[in-house]
Amino acid sequence: MRAMTYRGPYKIQVTEKPEPKIEHPNDAIVRVTHAAVCGSDLHLYHGMMPDTRIGHTFGHEIVGIVHEVGPSVQNLSVGDRVMVPFNIYCGSCYFCSRGLFSNCHNVNPNATAVGGIYGYSHTTGGYDGGQAEFVRVPFADVGPSVIPEWLSAEDALMLTDAFSTGYFGAQLGEIAEGDTVAVFGAGPVGLAAARSAWFLGAGRVIVIDQLDYRLAKARDFAYAETMHLHEEGDIVLALKRATGHLGADVAIDAVGAEADGGVLQHVTGAKLKLQGGSPVAANWAIDSVRKGGTVSLVGAYGPLVSSVRLGDAVNKGLTLRANQAPVKRQWPRLLEHIQAGHVRPSELLTHRFPLEHIGEAYHVFSSKLDDCIKPVITFGED
Repeated sequence: MRAMTYRGPYKIQVTEKPEPKIEHPNDAIVRVTHAAVCGSDLHLYHGMMPDTRIGHTFGHEIVGIVHEVGPSVQNLSVGDRVMVPFNIYCGSCYFCSRGLFSNCHNVNPNATAVGGIYGYSHTTGGYDGGQAEFVRVPFADVGPSVIPEWLSAEDALMLTDAFSTGYFGAQLGEIAEGDTVAVFGAGPVGLAAARSAWFLGAGRVIVIDQLDYRLAKARDFAYAETMHLHEEGDIVLALKRATGHLGADVAIDAVGAEADGGVLQHVTGAKLKLQGGSPVAANWAIDSVRKGGTVSLVGAYGPLVSSVRLGDAVNKGLTLRANQAPVKRQWPRLLEHIQAGHVRPSELLTHRFPLEHIGEAYHVFSSKLDDCIKPVITFGED
């Protein structure tokens, strides 16, 4: 089969790889029709994440057709159109039984924190991802769901990570009616978090970014106020001024490991890899939220220590909430919003590339060219 393969930082190519096989009775093989490139894929592409191995196939946002099922699979049939959450999880361990699918205890031998993730580094289990013609889906009775007939493939694709993660980020903020919510980052997850904040009762939503076209999208898609990072000077002071010098009630970090803004933090975190990523956005969130407020962290960070301002968080009495999104837990409510016409997640998709041009997709997305918000990889059929 054709698959994207990693050859080192900033180097990917499409190569022939063996088709995945059923390895366990509860596996399924899915023929991929749509995959997406995620902002967290860029952390791999840039060499940010440890143990990203040559030859690995990225891609954790997957929609496709069931091609084969193992003998124990009961909930899927060959030919079903399915969306696959980025979490790989068993569904029955201590954590899964509590809805913490992203922290499954049985799918990742390389960590005690995160569970398994498709197409990420071997720190998340080493599973090949869906930027390929076929992907093996473990625990097929637990993770993937048949896509409702009324739901488009591209809307379903956005639910496999980006929009569900943004919604989860808003949930972690425990938004109360009328709250002011500050969202750092106007990428797909930040835009989804900003739009979702209204669903949860926000009275005001402010999105911070450094790119004009992404801020325009925040105004058009998320109905948010916006602040341009480089035009405001001290962004924390600007947010304080905009909120009566108290600070936002909730701050959401939807940027993660490659945040710009602080030279020392960016160099040590994003360039020299001495931290698990640049903590700039997390620190802005901590400093700009009001005393007693809540900080939601859904931006991707590596496993190394980061210089996060925990002293400020403690002394301000903040609540810090963070995790990888348990994606499937978000689907019932999000499907209700989509079916009711409240939102179309696919409006965040701006570029479509065939698998053969995936290198261009990564370049355009990474370099923020052509007003790219979110690229989709297509395979010539739905």
